[in-house]
Amino acid sequence: MPIDPPAPDDLDAEALPGIAASLIAEQLRRDELTPMRPYRDAQALRAELPLALDGEPLPWPRTLELLREVLAATPSTTSRRFFNQLFGGRDLVATLAELTTVLSNSPMHTFKASGVQVLIEREVLRRMAGLAGLTDGDGAITPGGSLSNLMGMLIARNEAIEGTREAGLPGTPRRIYTSAVSHYSVRKAAGILGLGRGAVQRIAVDEAGRMRPEALAEAIERDRADGVIPVMVNATAGTTVLGAFDPLPALAEVAERHGVWLHVDAAYGGSVLLSSRHRHLLEGSERADSLTWDAHKLLGVPLTCSALLTRRPGLCAAHLDEPAGYLFQEDAFYDPGRGSLQCARRNDALKLWLSWKHRGDAGLGRRIDRLFELAAHARARIEAEPRLRLVRDPASVNLCFEVAGVGARRLCRELWERGIAKIGHAEVDGREVVRWVLVDPAVAPDDVDAVLRELLELAATLAS
Repeated sequence: MPIDPPAPDDLDAEALPGIAASLIAEQLRRDELTPMRPYRDAQALRAELPLALDGEPLPWPRTLELLREVLAATPSTTSRRFFNQLFGGRDLVATLAELTTVLSNSPMHTFKASGVQVLIEREVLRRMAGLAGLTDGDGAITPGGSLSNLMGMLIARNEAIEGTREAGLPGTPRRIYTSAVSHYSVRKAAGILGLGRGAVQRIAVDEAGRMRPEALAEAIERDRADGVIPVMVNATAGTTVLGAFDPLPALAEVAERHGVWLHVDAAYGGSVLLSSRHRHLLEGSERADSLTWDAHKLLGVPLTCSALLTRRPGLCAAHLDEPAGYLFQEDAFYDPGRGSLQCARRNDALKLWLSWKHRGDAGLGRRIDRLFELAAHARARIEAEPRLRLVRDPASVNLCFEVAGVGARRLCRELWERGIAKIGHAEVDGREVVRWVLVDPAVAPDDVDAVLRELLELAATLAS
């Protein structure tokens, strides 16, 4: 039976570099000239753009034009007016590496398919673990902090409850301990892993939002007396709202005394390890059994780039490896799919590696210091303005404050819809607050001043 020839492609390979370059140039120029895209709600976007997949082919010129329209309508997380998430800005070196990752399309599960990229990933994990004090450890690159936390909890569960991986969970009650303000991924992971969301015990925090070690000790002792199995303590290094760092040495003391796995969710705060001025915030990380660190947050690496790091070597493969001789034909060090939640996995290490090679520890450390300096500048401006009130002394680069006469939720929504800035809101002590995070070193003090000035002008209009 004859085989049909391949369908002709309207996009010639020789034209691809030029088209890609023009799209990149347009996006960079758009971020500079239009840092806030014009606000359109979901209904307007559906009406303005032909998003439905109706099965009919589009001519190539119209396909390219549609891509341009979609890109122009997509909110920018890389402009100097984006303060909404715990990431922002653009590392150009890492972005360039990300583009080459798309070109090579290397699946990061076997050495046979990825070659040198596996060695690069292992070097990234080695250096990250070393900075955290887990010098003999291991790890895995994951698609985000939630997945890193899930892996950490999975390993902790299997280590705490013998035979779980083969026989499943026994009926004995289990417990995960985490702070009252920890990331939602902890409860989500408990539900996924069969521990049950109800197994998560929220431990009280102090005025600064840090887990109280004495409350943790009391909870573990009470559970042991009641026959409950303590599975894991989840400490947070950089909470989502306040940016607080749990007291790791004191929590490690409690975990070690009771023989409980200590995981540190440093997805946000792990990057301070590169700063000689601020790495003290993670003192005690070397005593963790596992640690999550997202490079796509404070280091500005394009999404996503997260790592789970472990103090003991070989743990990821020990708890995740499955026999697949048709695929895995090297040991687990060179076939990282044997220690991963995924099989085929995109290459997320190259962009961090190239940025790190170019900037070195000192360059990345200066980036972190710059963010803290910007936060200090913003704090001074907020404290000097009588219409603003900080609800907490900033623990890192998060600033949480109230604005007289207007609710934070309404104010932040209006800032977005009016094209001024994208800033988040949250709840502290049962009150709505503006949560402004400074994670982009390209933001200048003048940008901070301009946003605050426009925020106050808008607040006055809304309050009148």
